[in-house]
Amino acid sequence: MAFKQRLQSIIEAPLFGQFITAVIIFNAILLGMETSPTLMDAAGPLIVILDKLCLAVFVVEIAMKLFVSGRNFFKNGWNLFDFTIVGIALVPSAGGLSVLRALRILRVLRVISVAPRLRRVVEGFISALPGMASVFLLMAILFYIGAVISTKLFSYSFPAWFGDLGLSAYTLFQIMTLESWSMGIVRPVMEVYPYAWLFFVPFIMVTTFAVVNLLVGLIVNSMQDAHHAEDEVKTDAYRDEVLERLEAIERRLIEQSNIKK
Repeated sequence: MAFKQRLQSIIEAPLFGQFITAVIIFNAILLGMETSPTLMDAAGPLIVILDKLCLAVFVVEIAMKLFVSGRNFFKNGWNLFDFTIVGIALVPSAGGLSVLRALRILRVLRVISVAPRLRRVVEGFISALPGMASVFLLMAILFYIGAVISTKLFSYSFPAWFGDLGLSAYTLFQIMTLESWSMGIVRPVMEVYPYAWLFFVPFIMVTTFAVVNLLVGLIVNSMQDAHHAEDEVKTDAYRDEVLERLEAIERRLIEQSNIKK
C-alpha cells in the first residue's frame, strides 16, 4: 500500500509531467527525422532505438497509472486517450497494418493530456459539440438552399461550378472560405449574370460572417465554462484542505487543554 501511494505521488508530481512532456516532444522530433532519407542513412539505427526507448517510457507510464488507479483508470477520458495512442503504437506494422507506422505521429497528441491549458481547449471544444450540432444543421440547410438556387440559376453557363447539386455545394463551400471567391468565381459569373451578386453577397454574409462566428462564440463560451469549472474544483479542494488543517489544530488544542487539566 505504501508503495502504491509513493508511486502515485511520483505520477502526480509536476516534475514527472514535465519529463513526459519532454519525451513526447523529443519523440515527435524523432518521428519527423524519420521522414528524411539523408538523416536515416546517417543515423537510422540510432533514431529507431531512441524511438523505441520513448515508446518504452510511454508504456511504463501507462503501466504505472494502471497499477495505481486499477479499474478507475478507464473511467478517465484522458487515460483512455493515452491508452489508445500508446496501444496503436504497439500494434505490429507489418503487412496490411503498415499504415500504422504513419499513425505513430499520433503520439504527439499525448501532449494534450499532459498540458492543462491544451486539455482545457479540447474539453471546451467537446462540451461545445451539442450546440455546434445545431449550428451545423443550420449550415447544412443554408448550403442545400444555396446549392439548389445556384444550380437553377448558373448551371447552364457554368456547368463546371454549378452543374449539379454536389458541384454547387462544393463551389459555395469555396466561396464561404473566401478562397478566390471574387476574381475566381463571382466576377466571371457576373459577366454573364450581372445581378448574381444579389445571391452571392448575402450568402457570404450569412455563412462566413454570421454562422462561422457563431461557432467560434460557442467554442469560446465552452472554454470559459471549462475554465470556471476547473477553478471551482481547485477552490473546493483548497477549502477542504484548509478545513482539515483547522480541524487538526482544534483537536491538538483540545488535547493540550485536556492534558493541562
